[in-house]
Amino acid sequence: MIREHHLAVRRTARYFTLGTASPDVRELWIACHGYGQLAAPFLSSFAPIAAPSRLVVAPEALSRFYLDRTLRTSEPPPRVGATWMTREDRDSEIADQVSYLDDLHDALQEQLEGQAASTDGRVRLRVVGFSQGVATVSRWMAYGRTRADALILWAGSFPPDVDLAALAPRLHRSAVTFVVGARDELAPWANADVQLQRFTEAGIAARLVTFEGGHRLDDATLVSLSE
Repeated sequence: MIREHHLAVRRTARYFTLGTASPDVRELWIACHGYGQLAAPFLSSFAPIAAPSRLVVAPEALSRFYLDRTLRTSEPPPRVGATWMTREDRDSEIADQVSYLDDLHDALQEQLEGQAASTDGRVRLRVVGFSQGVATVSRWMAYGRTRADALILWAGSFPPDVDLAALAPRLHRSAVTFVVGARDELAPWANADVQLQRFTEAGIAARLVTFEGGHRLDDATLVSLSE
């Protein structure tokens, strides 16, 4: 008889930073990439908001895979992407990614502890999820121990398995923003409108920001959100 078992193991996670942990840092951004992306090129999209007062961190999803099939040795090597999870063994995948992001946040806060230049000595946390990363950061905020000052859900769908009523108290002091491109073929703005309504009905204050573009991060919108 075939039985399923689980064993928790240690593994190495990779993340990239834009900026330096220093006494000037007043904001920590943790940004989760979309399906099939890698953290380093994703993080390069945040260059327009780079500043001495801001540390932007992009954790990389734990599951990497080849995006292309290479059939001949003469062909270029296949590109590599990463995914936060699939439907296979999803509960364990979710638990692992929540634990990973909590541990990363704790490690970053420890680096910044006591260094902040803000008057209250506290570094504000902004969490960004892009595309598949929207579901990832939503579950993190719902099931993890970390609390964000601002939550930006960009071009992705809020996961239906997360109870918004239960999430509401955790986002009580958070500024929630949905962002989507007006020409986004994967996450049309109409769907974001519906999600915004769901948040409002659950008592979570949120707003919708759109820009002229497709399924991507937008420089001007990022700058506006950072101000």
